[in-house]
Amino acid sequence: MSAQMSFTVRQISLTADAREIVRSATLDKPQLVLGRASTGDIHLPDLALEPDHARIEQLDARTIRVRATGTLGFEIEGRTTRSADIDVSKGAELRFGGHRITVSQEDGATVLTIRRVDAVSEASEEKEEARVFSLARLAPPKRLTAWGLVLAILIGFLAVPIYSYATRPADDMRNIYSVKGDNIKGDGAWSSGPLSQAHHALEGKCETCHQKAFVSVRDSACQTCHTSVHDHAPAARIAMARTEPGIGGKFLNLVASTFGKPPEGACVDCHREHEGAGPMQPTPQAFCTDCHGSLKDRLKDTKLADAGDFGTAHPQFTALVHYNPGKKPSFTQASLDAKPMDDSGLKFPHDIHLSQTGGVARMARMVGGYGDALACKDCHRPTADGVRFLPVDMERDCQSCHSLAFEKIGGTVRTLRHGQPDQVIADLRAYYRSTAPTQPIGLSGMARRRPGDYAQGRVYHAYFGAQAARPSRADDAIRAVFSKGGACYDCHIVTPPGANGSASWSVTPINQPMRYMMNGWFDHKAHSTETCESCHAAAKSHDARQLLLPGIDSCRTCHGGEKSKAPVPSSCAMCHSYHVGDGAPWTPVRTTIKEDRAKREKD
Repeated sequence: MSAQMSFTVRQISLTADAREIVRSATLDKPQLVLGRASTGDIHLPDLALEPDHARIEQLDARTIRVRATGTLGFEIEGRTTRSADIDVSKGAELRFGGHRITVSQEDGATVLTIRRVDAVSEASEEKEEARVFSLARLAPPKRLTAWGLVLAILIGFLAVPIYSYATRPADDMRNIYSVKGDNIKGDGAWSSGPLSQAHHALEGKCETCHQKAFVSVRDSACQTCHTSVHDHAPAARIAMARTEPGIGGKFLNLVASTFGKPPEGACVDCHREHEGAGPMQPTPQAFCTDCHGSLKDRLKDTKLADAGDFGTAHPQFTALVHYNPGKKPSFTQASLDAKPMDDSGLKFPHDIHLSQTGGVARMARMVGGYGDALACKDCHRPTADGVRFLPVDMERDCQSCHSLAFEKIGGTVRTLRHGQPDQVIADLRAYYRSTAPTQPIGLSGMARRRPGDYAQGRVYHAYFGAQAARPSRADDAIRAVFSKGGACYDCHIVTPPGANGSASWSVTPINQPMRYMMNGWFDHKAHSTETCESCHAAAKSHDARQLLLPGIDSCRTCHGGEKSKAPVPSSCAMCHSYHVGDGAPWTPVRTTIKEDRAKREKD
């Protein structure tokens, strides 16, 4: 039975020009909720009603019951009541606050026609409700409030600081909010925040940097302390390289120059202070890409490639490689795309030393302390700060397998002096000159001498003949050390006497740079979660000259641009420093890739 019961609700509202707008809805429900709450079936926005004011219930096909659910009732035919049964075929008129509901029947359905009678139109109704809830009558006029705030800002942040600056004693260096007698020090209102950790000692000493009133900080003020800083380009060249500003940029430059801001290329262009008490913030990427994003368009003589966002617009890395080993080595800057060779003067095949099954692996197991095979860490030792790696050292890293021992005296082993070819030659000559060949048993003091033992071919003749010839054996030993299969030849480039004007055996000096990318910065310690093999293909390298540096594609697996969604968003300042030098540029707070990703997902 309840499935056949329905209500037709018609809401009539008036526009400002007295036109009627009828909104009709059919509700297939046996009971309707009426009230001020928007969640009810019949929503009447009237403060005279309760949120849940009444229920309209279908008793049968001809009768409905209207009953109040709160403390307020309703009117029916001019009288107030809390409950009433209505014959829909006869109809009735109900009143709830400022709304009139007419009950009728059409096509077997109960029709409820709702009209707001206390407001002339819907527009006036909305205005009436807005006035009820508004605080406009209690507040001062908007125009007066706006002018009052402008005046307060000018007095508090312009007039008072200027007066404070102009009237304070000459020896008063404090720049803080304080009141002492009638002396107000209000120029602290101009500070946008505390200084960074690097400049914390200058807190409250504005004149150290701001040397002239109403003039921006000059480079000369910075260079008072930072005496050894060298920029990578003159200010005039930077001005030539910078992208031509638009109309808005030109206007801002005009305003800046009017208020004493130094020309482009000044320290304050990149180094922003008063950003907080922590480390100084890195230079935003935009300051670099303003010039380097399209550098070749304005500086035709530059050798630098255009560079923008690291993830999308950055050239391949270049490295400083060594191609002419010797006492006067030659170097060149080469792109990694060209697969350049770095001739260090060493003959060192990585693949043989890192093999899991070769003779080197067997030697490692026999010597002990290396595991089943050699690993990168067995020869390459990090620096104390973990940023780079020390050059490989023969005595520390190689000698356990490549021994240079040639004599043992008691418990002491004598070794050839590595890195000193002339001393090696001198030691071998002295060894053969100061020692004799092993004496036969027949020449011991207790042996009987027989006639003829000194004859040619007999023991005496053989021993004393070898003893006489022993000093000349030094040349054979020296030749063996520096020739193929000798202690020096297998690892080093050896020059024999007479070659290239050499008077004696010589070994080409070794070049083991700790840094190849001179214009960029790389910190191995920050990448300690990675393995050596994930970036360096050493296990497949068969030539000591192969440069095993990872290219840009390898870095982009983790690093993206400043605002990218890569695991490690990277700005220009992470790897490059504006100032020339070997020091590290700005480095971010170190977090793991997982922590960084989780933080960005949370944000």
